[in-house]
Amino acid sequence: MKIIALHCDYIRIKALKKAIKEPEELNEKEKKGYEIKECLVVLSAVERNDEGFEEQIAGKLVENIKGIAEQVKCNKIVLYPYVHLTSHPSGPLSATKVLYFASEMLKKNKEFDVYQAPFGWYKEFELKCKGHPLSELSRKIYVGEAPEGKGKSIGETRVMIESKEEKVDYKKLLNDISKPRLDREKLKDNDHRILGQKLDLFSFSEVAPGMVFWHNNGLIIYNELADYWREEHRKAGYDEISTPQILDKKLWLISGHWEKYRDNIFLTQYEGKQYAVKPMNCPGGILVYKNKPKSYKELPWRVGELGIVHRLELSGVLNGLFRVVRITQDDAHIYCTENQIEKEVINIIKLVDKIYKKFNLLYRVELSTRPEKRIGSDAQWDMAEKILETVLKKNKVTYKVNKGDGAFYGPKIDFHLKDSQGREHQCATIQLDFAMPERFDLKYTDENNKEQRPVMIHRTALGALERFIAILLEHTNGNLPTWLSPIQVRLISFTDRNIKAVEKLKKQFEDENIRVDMDIKNETVNNKIRNAEMLHINYIIVIGDKEEKAKTLAIRPRGKKPEFGVKTEMFLEKIKKEIEERK
Repeated sequence: MKIIALHCDYIRIKALKKAIKEPEELNEKEKKGYEIKECLVVLSAVERNDEGFEEQIAGKLVENIKGIAEQVKCNKIVLYPYVHLTSHPSGPLSATKVLYFASEMLKKNKEFDVYQAPFGWYKEFELKCKGHPLSELSRKIYVGEAPEGKGKSIGETRVMIESKEEKVDYKKLLNDISKPRLDREKLKDNDHRILGQKLDLFSFSEVAPGMVFWHNNGLIIYNELADYWREEHRKAGYDEISTPQILDKKLWLISGHWEKYRDNIFLTQYEGKQYAVKPMNCPGGILVYKNKPKSYKELPWRVGELGIVHRLELSGVLNGLFRVVRITQDDAHIYCTENQIEKEVINIIKLVDKIYKKFNLLYRVELSTRPEKRIGSDAQWDMAEKILETVLKKNKVTYKVNKGDGAFYGPKIDFHLKDSQGREHQCATIQLDFAMPERFDLKYTDENNKEQRPVMIHRTALGALERFIAILLEHTNGNLPTWLSPIQVRLISFTDRNIKAVEKLKKQFEDENIRVDMDIKNETVNNKIRNAEMLHINYIIVIGDKEEKAKTLAIRPRGKKPEFGVKTEMFLEKIKKEIEERK
């Protein structure tokens, strides 16, 4: 950070126009312009290498200001954002944080009157420096060792400046955020990244590493999968909730995530407090449980959340949809009594099996036991491991013991899906937790009106939606079932004479909530069919003079022989049933 401190007889400030999209709001005084007399003006520029150290930089800035103010005997401080002191400015968010922290720290010292020029505006200011030797000082503020060289002070005693817009090299910035190139040479044809491009489902950008940009077609798959998840969970007696993505550090200290996952958590600051972008959904869900007293009559309470979580990952391990930074977890938590655990775990196993069979996916099961670093007592771990093992044996589930790979709060049953390339992915999980209810002091009132501690079951079925979609795309080679397909039907005109009939049919299909598009370009029918087949569309319908006259359809079901003379009503009845039953 660079500053110039000017001991002034006065400074007059007036905001002119917006310099950023969302600048600080102006009050009436700032709109008209105002004057502050007998003050120490601190022109400040936060630099790129200050990002991530905003609070430390602000602390050092305040130390410098206090020292200068004491030397020049001045108690009015004017913080003035002045980016032009540096050729490597930080982003607006970082600069705002530094100025906010510095302002709050100075205000705590009641001997100072603190003013701040509006941030995010082009401004003009007029000031008159005093003539003593300390009236003009420049400083370089840094975290860590001092950089080489010393700053220089300015020599004028009276300056009048109008801020000007900085030059931006837009071409360079565009190159910096260019679309990453996908190297196809080492990828198989059914790799989900190739299918994602081919079917226009999703993309990635270097401006958001490991975070998916869902295109319309991909978002249809994502939303249909989420709707299926919701339907199955409603049937299984789950409530759905949604919890904030950014939560106070103290919550993660209680849960134990701070100690175990600190290096994988995105952190941010708000009003001087440290917050975490949630890496897990469970602590937020626990606060919903704690919101009101619970009775044994309300247990088991099953609650699900399609929660967005973020985890810091090294760029080298990111792998399409398989390994991402922004993750949609189909989380659920069950709060129950000890007597209810076995039945709840059995029900989860049945639900997971039902979902995987829907997609013809094979899986194997592991029992993962206590890790070296964990929370909770050995007695709790003994009980939890025994319960899970008993359930698996009773239900004749074939499983393998995976020693030491349990969650830090409890043992778990993991479901490993095998993809089309022989790789395994841990998706569904059932985790039995006695420790977190104790840490958060969770309670329920039993039939004798006494307070008891519930047990918590953490679980997922799909796991991460992103990873599950990747597995599904590769498993089906992009040939998704009709209910999941972004384009379920494509209508093709045989000649230009048939365009009106195709447009009318498209409207009829849309009215029945069929995802349909049309190809009425002036090309050969064979080309149109080939293009549709490349997009793995479920049904291709060609309308020619014969079909238009007979009011029938010529249909090509994906991967099957064409069907001619099909009545529109019969086809609509068939496809609607196919979609409704999710076949």
